[in-house]
Amino acid sequence: MKARSKRLVALFATLAMTVSLLAGCGGGTSEPASSDTSGSGTEAGQEEAPDAAGDADAADTGDAADTSTASGDVNSTPRNETLYFAGQQWGTINDWNPFSANSNNAMAIQQKDSSRTLIYETLFMFNMLDGELYPLLATDWAWDDDTMTSLTINLNPDAHWSDGSALTAEDVAYTWDCNVKYESSLGVDFPNYIESITAVDDTTVAIKCALDDAGNPTNPLKVQQLLQQMYIMQKAYLETVEARNDSDKEAMKLDKMDDLIASGPYMPFYDDDQKVVFIRDENYWGQAASMWGKLPTPKYIAHVIYADNNAGQIALTAGEVDVCQQFITDVQKLWEEEGLPITTYIDEPPYGQCATMPSCWMNVDVEGLDQAEVRKAIAMATDFDQVIASAMSNQSPTFKDVPRSTMNPTDGEQALYDQAAVKDLQFAGNDVDGANALLDEAGIVDSDGDGIREYNGKPLSFKAECPDGWTDWMASLEIVASSAKNIGIDIQTYFPDTNTFYNDITTGSFEICMNSPSGSSITNPWGRCMQFLSSQYADLEVNWNGNWSHYRNDEADEILAKIPLETDQATLKEYYTRLNEIYLTDVPSFALMYRPELFYAVNESVWTGYPMKDDGSNIPPTDCTDGYGIAALYNLTLVE
Repeated sequence: MKARSKRLVALFATLAMTVSLLAGCGGGTSEPASSDTSGSGTEAGQEEAPDAAGDADAADTGDAADTSTASGDVNSTPRNETLYFAGQQWGTINDWNPFSANSNNAMAIQQKDSSRTLIYETLFMFNMLDGELYPLLATDWAWDDDTMTSLTINLNPDAHWSDGSALTAEDVAYTWDCNVKYESSLGVDFPNYIESITAVDDTTVAIKCALDDAGNPTNPLKVQQLLQQMYIMQKAYLETVEARNDSDKEAMKLDKMDDLIASGPYMPFYDDDQKVVFIRDENYWGQAASMWGKLPTPKYIAHVIYADNNAGQIALTAGEVDVCQQFITDVQKLWEEEGLPITTYIDEPPYGQCATMPSCWMNVDVEGLDQAEVRKAIAMATDFDQVIASAMSNQSPTFKDVPRSTMNPTDGEQALYDQAAVKDLQFAGNDVDGANALLDEAGIVDSDGDGIREYNGKPLSFKAECPDGWTDWMASLEIVASSAKNIGIDIQTYFPDTNTFYNDITTGSFEICMNSPSGSSITNPWGRCMQFLSSQYADLEVNWNGNWSHYRNDEADEILAKIPLETDQATLKEYYTRLNEIYLTDVPSFALMYRPELFYAVNESVWTGYPMKDDGSNIPPTDCTDGYGIAALYNLTLVE
């Protein structure tokens, strides 16, 4: 029996209970605990945030939303018009500025492997299921010839901005120019691969690739990546922002852009330190026949800012959350034992589409961690079976099933390197004897008998961090710390708020941290290898891109430079095998688990029609928000 069939039985059995829970939480009388983060909070004149159930009283009466005020009448977001999320927005939004290095606005600004396009839109959408780019603001693209030195993009002539004006090639070109001029993270990274983006006419864009000394494009893969990563912004609006900031680089990146003009299906409605609400743009261009042919089903997108995973899970089981992007221990028990209408993408373990590997990153600029023997010993001693069994509740293949490498566990990536060639470099974990022997041989010993080894006369004592409330990651780092004690290395765990964590990791102000590399993307596995090994990212002042270990290796850099231009599959396999030899020898980081790129659990007590594996939709489980996963919003229907 398919999961949806099983859970629809549970749905009808529990629907009355769920409605009762929603009504009990409604009326604006209570809020779930919010994360303890700094922020401006509710500004003067703004109204109270709606409760976690989306105001069940309003849902009962079917009141329409009132959009007459800028902040929105948030007490009229009916439950049957609102899709609630958990696990994506942590902490207060700082701004609506895609150039900012610290927006903390994950629901609106998430430019990664599959960019989030609820408000700002990209030219194309990446689909992790088939590795293809799907049209969004653009209809198609092609290299101009076999040299791959330039490409042409055709825009959708139906695309327009939220103010009704047409979206043109000039907007695309000016967006690129501003990213470069004001040194956004994209503007710092992509000029290495793109020389210029220009408007040929209103609906035609030309991209000229940056060339190396031999006249070859520096990286065609990165050019393709930009097509699904760069948010397109209106030229006229950007000129307005420039004028009020005197075109000052730092001021441009600090501008809140809360008067934004965008092209996406939703616009900001309300936000404070408790909740974020978007409202559907009824004039959204995507309802044209050339795109979706209709508006997305939910009128509102809402995300309560929960204190931690547990609070989000409680809201999911109560029917207050529809789409949950967070780890849930023993998720199958929600329908098998509790009879709840909870659906995951896959019926059986690992229940999600595993595509990435949260890793332990060790800052090689820190004394002690600059020694490969120390880094590898920490990895060898870590009890990975315990991480997967307890922290992941077995929602991950083991490293015995999928050997450790820079590759994700998909069959396609695993075939891209020679596993036998790196077999002797593998470490299975919980190898305390081997780790101790490695350190002893390196002369890194406990000379004063206090149980802690020293290097250069200083004890090997480090702080390992991840965001507070990310319970699976917290549990994983606790296991790393506990395992390290068995080999005379002191690791203390530290769980700051999310803003502090990302500030630490992007500025290099950490010793050991946990973070995920990219999962599936148009550039992977090359892009992930860059994140693990490329010195290009090691010295960035603010680094969102990767190599948070600050690792440097000239040979790895040379190989990484060759891969994007290589088309011979046998040669590519040699390159990836060598990169994995380097990675498993020097161990700048090591995977703690495999996991879905995004966790995906949905409660079907209010909405149904979510994508599932083998349902024929080809819509990925990217939480109805990322890349081609946003197509799910157009298939949702209300439960009758």
